[in-house]
Amino acid sequence: MAFAKSVWRLLRGIKDALVLIFMLLFFMALYAVLTSRPSPAQVREGALLLELNGYVVEERAVIDPIDALISGEAPVGEYDVQDLVHAIDSAVDDDRIGAVVLDLSGFLGAGQAHLQDIGAALDRVRAAEKPVLAYAVGYADDGMMLAAHASEVWLDPLGGAIIAGPGGERLYYAGLLEQLNINARVYRVGTYKSAVEPYLESAMSEPARENYTALYGALWEEWQANVKKARPDTDIATVTSDPAGWIESASGDLATAALEAGLVDKLGSYAEFGDRVAEIVGEDPYGSYPGSYAYTELEPWLADNVPDTSGSAIGVVTIAGEIVDGDAGPGLAGGDRIAALIDDALDTDLAGLIVRVDSPGGSVLASELIREAIERHSEAGIPVAVSMANVAASGGYWVATPADRIFAEPESITGSIGIFAVIPTFEDLAAEYGVNSDGVRTTPLSGQPDLIGGFTPEVDSILQSSIADGYSDFLERVSASRNLTTEQVDRIAQGRVWDGGTARQIGLVDQYGGLDAAAEWVAAKAGVAEDGWHLTYLGESDATYDTVLRSLLMPDAARVPAQDVFALMSNRQSRTIARLQDDARRLLTTRGMQAYCLECPAPVQRSAKASEASLLERFFKLLD
Repeated sequence: MAFAKSVWRLLRGIKDALVLIFMLLFFMALYAVLTSRPSPAQVREGALLLELNGYVVEERAVIDPIDALISGEAPVGEYDVQDLVHAIDSAVDDDRIGAVVLDLSGFLGAGQAHLQDIGAALDRVRAAEKPVLAYAVGYADDGMMLAAHASEVWLDPLGGAIIAGPGGERLYYAGLLEQLNINARVYRVGTYKSAVEPYLESAMSEPARENYTALYGALWEEWQANVKKARPDTDIATVTSDPAGWIESASGDLATAALEAGLVDKLGSYAEFGDRVAEIVGEDPYGSYPGSYAYTELEPWLADNVPDTSGSAIGVVTIAGEIVDGDAGPGLAGGDRIAALIDDALDTDLAGLIVRVDSPGGSVLASELIREAIERHSEAGIPVAVSMANVAASGGYWVATPADRIFAEPESITGSIGIFAVIPTFEDLAAEYGVNSDGVRTTPLSGQPDLIGGFTPEVDSILQSSIADGYSDFLERVSASRNLTTEQVDRIAQGRVWDGGTARQIGLVDQYGGLDAAAEWVAAKAGVAEDGWHLTYLGESDATYDTVLRSLLMPDAARVPAQDVFALMSNRQSRTIARLQDDARRLLTTRGMQAYCLECPAPVQRSAKASEASLLERFFKLLD
């Protein structure tokens, strides 16, 4: 019996040891996967392949592996615009790269300023006498603006191109809220602050229509000028003025119509396109599929072309996405997180600071927290420049006010200087179901705010006064920043949104230019030699695991499928649904004062699908 017990203890010990060994091996393997890097050894002679399977953004959102697993859905691909520009520029003088290939089959879009930056980089490749070839099954506005900078634009024979231009309709909920007996209490300042109109009106107001017409008209002119400059023979007028007649003239063949209008150069399958690339850069020695060619992908190319870090450091803090309270981000601009990054940088030896903004704004408190942190750099004698990307409006402009100089592109969207708050109350809905409120007050504010019983006139007055005071604070900050009187600022404020070109004319912007122009100005202001500086991104950490998670969670089968014209149109409808979800979230969640530009083009949707679903559920349950 004792022998049996000894054997059993031995077997149990062996089992425990094996379990421990396997656990150690598992965690070692997991660590190896999460710390693996794209290898420069993967760089080969041939083409630089930019397979843009998703959105181009200013700052990639970090994947939360738990959320990704719970949602059961692969994250949408995101490509950092600065990475893309650096990758393309690195290919200009590298003899290993014979061409740049844009695979836009799964491209979902980008902001106009980002497209301009990438297009300019592609022009530099062509100026070095290296071809740029683009391919897609379907081209929409964003993809066409990017492909226009290619030396050869290919289109699948079963695909097509459609140019819609900026603008469109949005949803208004006043009638629905009236039927539901929901009182959307809106507090705002600004004739043009139409962000809250969907909760008050059943159609667009005339001031909002005037603002939209001017803004989208300017963006449309910039888009056309960019494409016409890159492809002078393109017949944009026919494509956009009579799209139905244009398609009918080609007997309904969208691909032929695109070819005849000069939007594309050649029709062919992806295999035929690959054969063409192989003629230029050579065949893939490891590829056995039709149309294979030698290429290097983006990640290993970036790993092999690390930016130079010699000379003085100029810090770049990125404010991308909605500005929110707390530590959110990257991908959202958490006020506490960004303010801490900026304050930590005061302890480093930075020659200057660039605030890169791609945000429609958001929380007033978070915007002020960031503004104060930026101001501390300026007070310390550090030159500060703001570089506006696609959008730097409302709270996105609030954070720009401490800058010594503001740079923007003509396509940038800015302004929207105004503040609002929306609070729903349900007193009418409660009364409809026989629920009434009554009680004893010792002051007019006792028991307030009461979402079921309604607000007293004193509460409404206090909240509106607070919004008016916040607007005055906004005017004063802009006035001090732009050397204008508050009356002058008020005339160009009122919540109105401006394109970058007009913003420069009225004094909200100092100079045209992107991130490079802002960096050169900061370097000169700091007395740094022309080639004696480099950019360092504040808070940028080793996110190798994020890249690995993207590759694990986005296998080829989960990638965005090739987008033909019908899929591209469907994507537009998806954005409308996303806007509906966001409008419901804005109404049904608790928020403070908002300096947010709802008139601006919606940023990439990054909110968790589970939370969106729960908000919609809460909203539409009111219909029952």
